[in-house]
Amino acid sequence: MTLSMLRTERDATHVRLLADGVTLGYEGVEVARDLTVGVPDGEITCIVGANACGKSTLLRAMARLLRPAAGTVLLDGADIHRLPTRMVATRLGLLPQAPSAPAGLRVIDLVARGRHPHRQWLQRWSAADEAAVSEALRLTDTESLADRYVDELSGGQRQRVWIAMALAQDTDVLLLDEPTTYLDIAHQVEVLDLLLDLNDRKSTTIVMVLHDLNQAARYSDHLVALAEGRVVGAGRPDEIITTDLVQRVFGIDCAVMSDPISQTPMVVPISRQNPRTRRERSVEPGLATI
Repeated sequence: MTLSMLRTERDATHVRLLADGVTLGYEGVEVARDLTVGVPDGEITCIVGANACGKSTLLRAMARLLRPAAGTVLLDGADIHRLPTRMVATRLGLLPQAPSAPAGLRVIDLVARGRHPHRQWLQRWSAADEAAVSEALRLTDTESLADRYVDELSGGQRQRVWIAMALAQDTDVLLLDEPTTYLDIAHQVEVLDLLLDLNDRKSTTIVMVLHDLNQAARYSDHLVALAEGRVVGAGRPDEIITTDLVQRVFGIDCAVMSDPISQTPMVVPISRQNPRTRRERSVEPGLATI
């Protein structure tokens, strides 16, 4: 997507966060070149693609954890690297991939760390801080966990607690790098439903890197598909998810149909052989399958 195309899109939707023609890499190894991605305000954006295509690298650049070799990341129209660190932290929250907390840290203390950007050196804990932490616990349904230790929680509970810490920052832009990684399907749905609820109730602008294309299609308003550090599709899931896009991004054949629950696109991979037919052929006559 070119910047001129993105500006046309802005006529309908305001873009808060914009990677404008960025080139990204690590230690001289280029991951993405001349990449332009805009994040519509008040919507959920999901970034998808194969492993090592640049998804997490792009998110790190948008979070100001990685400085582009070329191009600019803009937050509310200003170069994010020229803004004071504290100012950025009050506008933009980040949940990195697989975050960890020190042993023996209580949930309430972890969530309270989200208030650090709003507090000056030696400033006392305020009523505003208390209200923000209480609201974050309430929104994530973790009030009952406040006095428990983080390392005692289940995977889904820990993810909700980390999201609560990000919410306590009181930002209206939230970036999450693979928030469902290592979670079972029940906890994945739990976390994604929570984020959808936050977006509905607070109009929080959310950007997520997800591996599961069907989950991304179900939960996003705006989808960005990357392949080898390039944007190969951006827009509403029902407008851009096609068999050609999936082949280009993931290198597999598939069928695209309507999800019977959400009515969003659902991708069904096509195997070179039918696994069920192979299993049936492998059963000897007269033997029952388990």
